Amino acid sequence: MNVDANVSSRINLMRIVLISGIVFVHIPFGAADSPFDGTYGAFDWIRVFLTEALFRVGVPCLSAISGFLLFRNGLENFDYLKTVRTKSQTVLLPFLLWNVAFFLTIMVASSIGLGEGYLPDPWHSSLREFANQLLGIGDFPVNVPLYFLRDLFVCILLSPILAWLVSRAPLITLVTLLVIAMVPEMSIYVVLKRSILFSFAFGIYVGLYKIDIKALDRFAPLGVALLLAASAVLATVIYMTGPDLPDWVQLFRNTLAIVGAAGFWLLSAPLIQTNLGQRLSKTGSLSFWIFCAHYPLLIALWIVWGKAHVAFYPLFFILALALLFPILVVTNSLCRALAPRLYAILTGGRTKKTPASPASPGKIPPQFASQQR
Repeated sequence: MNVDANVSSRINLMRIVLISGIVFVHIPFGAADSPFDGTYGAFDWIRVFLTEALFRVGVPCLSAISGFLLFRNGLENFDYLKTVRTKSQTVLLPFLLWNVAFFLTIMVASSIGLGEGYLPDPWHSSLREFANQLLGIGDFPVNVPLYFLRDLFVCILLSPILAWLVSRAPLITLVTLLVIAMVPEMSIYVVLKRSILFSFAFGIYVGLYKIDIKALDRFAPLGVALLLAASAVLATVIYMTGPDLPDWVQLFRNTLAIVGAAGFWLLSAPLIQTNLGQRLSKTGSLSFWIFCAHYPLLIALWIVWGKAHVAFYPLFFILALALLFPILVVTNSLCRALAPRLYAILTGGRTKKTPASPASPGKIPPQFASQQR
């Protein structure tokens, strides 16, 4: 399947939009600032809407994109060994470097008493906890969002098996993985987030069976409206029942996180036609930098906020966002300009700029192949 310029630009657009949304999910708060207490009224509901409903779609959608790109040229053209070598550099190595760097920073901070109560203490962790914090073996790593890279690499290792199952028994395979992803409080140990395994396999299905991913674009307004409405309903239910969610609410949330990916993809159809959408689609490796760097920076801002002893949490929420994105954009540019080799390693080789040609169907930008993950 050829990926035309429109699809290429929309994928790049979705990456920056979804990763920016994932930032909202990881804005820290303490027990006294829980949105479920309703202390700040509508503001707390908005927090729940963004962090517990709407942007939970990000990881499944990115997983589906990865599976699709891996098998869009068919099973017969898939080179497993070459793929594993490439993805070791573009997925596994950045995961290890960013997480180990944050882990070592935490060790230093803990040794001097900085960050106590905010960060895990590697010095007093069990061997199992230490391994999880450092490498994400069986639980989330210290740089929490990087579990996605960990799970994505596992899916890549399993990709021949998943592709074979999808090619032979697509319905049984996808339904089984969907049920596994949706059932609350289930662990399969292979991946930390079960939705990633299903979404990756679904992306494989779309690639292998040459599904027209633009076929429903004409229904974009309806799809986006349904996504927002479902997210609002889910946010209201979570706001009323959280933080300890009943199983049926968790089932609702798990389902929306997967199904809602379609709504975000439909959103990309009209958005890519705007100047803003075009500009965002050309941000290139910035999205990966934001993904890897945002959590340590958020934790640093949270520690500083705690030392300031200001109790009004909405101010932190707004200031964190106001500071975070400019800092990430500036550090991304500085590292790229001053240390290009290091930058290339940290971003998994995602250093080529997205072509500036218009996102019209029928043209395949040659640079796109180097940006897939």
